Amino acid sequence: MIAAAIILAILIVGGALIYILDNGGRRKENTSTQEPTNNENETGESAENEVCCGMHITCEKDSLSTAASTEIIYYEDEELDAYANRSGEDYTQEEIEQFRDILLTLLPEDIAGWARSLQLRHIPLPPEVSDELLLIVREARDKSR
Repeated sequence: MIAAAIILAILIVGGALIYILDNGGRRKENTSTQEPTNNENETGESAENEVCCGMHITCEKDSLSTAASTEIIYYEDEELDAYANRSGEDYTQEEIEQFRDILLTLLPEDIAGWARSLQLRHIPLPPEVSDELLLIVREARDKSR
């Protein structure tokens, strides 16, 4: 009986500690997103230390140009490796449709990762598909507000 009481007390104290730590982290996130500070640039993004969530157009472009993740993840798109080191301007209409089909079949949470994967594989998006990708990211960001 005493052992059960000790285990119960440990669980209650542990749960309370986890709750306090989790709640403190949420408060910190909420205060950082409420009002811009003087250290933020003109797009509303924080200076260097803020991690990109992948849902903002500007940080999406920044995260694609930085080495945030160097792991190449394939999204059942291995056939796109044939377009590596090519100019994004000289795709045929069939090739553009191939990119578009893959983009439109991705889950919304996979789109930013797919774009990073293409960049790491040196596969430029056709301009039309790139515009569609940015539009999808913008719509997802607006829905999450």
